[in-house]
Amino acid sequence: MAERVLSNARIVLAEEVVHGNLHLRDGKIAEVASGATAVKGAEDLGGDFLLPGLIDLHTDHFEKHVLPRPGTLWDMVSAVMAHDAQMAAGGVTTSFDCVCVGVSIKHPERREIFRPMIDAVREARDKAMLRADHIVHLRCEVTDEVVVDLFDEVADHAAVGMMSLMDHAPGHRQYPDIERFRERSMKNLKLSEAEADAHIERLLAAQEFTVPRNRRDLARRARERGLALASHDDETPEHVAEAAELGITVSEFPTTLAAAKAARDNGMKIVMGAPNLLRGGSHSGNVSVAALAAEGLLDNLASDYVPASLVQAAFRLTDPAHGLDLPRAVATVSAAPAATAGLADRGRIEPDLKADLLRVAVIEGQPIVKTVWRDAKRVM
Repeated sequence: MAERVLSNARIVLAEEVVHGNLHLRDGKIAEVASGATAVKGAEDLGGDFLLPGLIDLHTDHFEKHVLPRPGTLWDMVSAVMAHDAQMAAGGVTTSFDCVCVGVSIKHPERREIFRPMIDAVREARDKAMLRADHIVHLRCEVTDEVVVDLFDEVADHAAVGMMSLMDHAPGHRQYPDIERFRERSMKNLKLSEAEADAHIERLLAAQEFTVPRNRRDLARRARERGLALASHDDETPEHVAEAAELGITVSEFPTTLAAAKAARDNGMKIVMGAPNLLRGGSHSGNVSVAALAAEGLLDNLASDYVPASLVQAAFRLTDPAHGLDLPRAVATVSAAPAATAGLADRGRIEPDLKADLLRVAVIEGQPIVKTVWRDAKRVM
């Protein structure tokens, strides 16, 4: 590939923002030229920001394309392509697509679709159908008695690169209020009171033997494969301590300040949802991203359920209320997620790293993704 130059850009580096040119060669960053003058044949970015490609450790958006309506199953490859287009439009060049392993009463079909979803990611990647790099993040529901067997079916699939342990039982973590969980189940799942009580009883019964066994067995399998492993919705320091004993290195969406502090004390990387920051708080009443940022406890942001939220959240973190400069804010959606997932070849604008980049203009305070490159090729 011939060398190309992106000129007249405000380039967001690890420690500073420099006005200059970026030289790309063979799909990688060749040189950062601070204060450089115009280069013949260069692409003039008009003073817009140039950021490293965004890395999203947790997006649930793929399944929304697979199941666009209840009972409606879409073609898997078409679904991942549609998902990919939205991720790239938001500046995401590496997307960890969540696929649920284990069923819930709301989504019994997940047991049938999880393998085809993973196969579709691999097929679309292999056939160069995608703009972004897509890696599968296995969300393992530890209350499911057969989740370990399900995991074993796909554990060594080439598309898999991360996993997390989920426990959506009431009484702790995401749902500490059992009565509220009962009411929500009856309303959202159309359950009778007796059906809701039976559902709760099954989930609570799993806590004694099934959940500890599944967490232990799944954590061991992740360690053996070198997968980045997250504990989801930690609520208490005890949850975090148990995760640390299992060798878990990532605390994903801790629900309380105490859990986040314990995660930091145990050397775990903390992942929070960008929509939480943009909405001004958690939709579930959990700890806010703003509170964690104020305590220096925010490492990574993930889009969770809104693909465009990452770039918006990065610039929101530069507001006086949060106090981060742009390089540190951008790191929460690029360099930090790369390190958390063990991806040493991307996430920063530095020589010899992948030329995954996005051009961002800011209009009346709103960041606008204008162009996206992956491996120095324009994809959006």
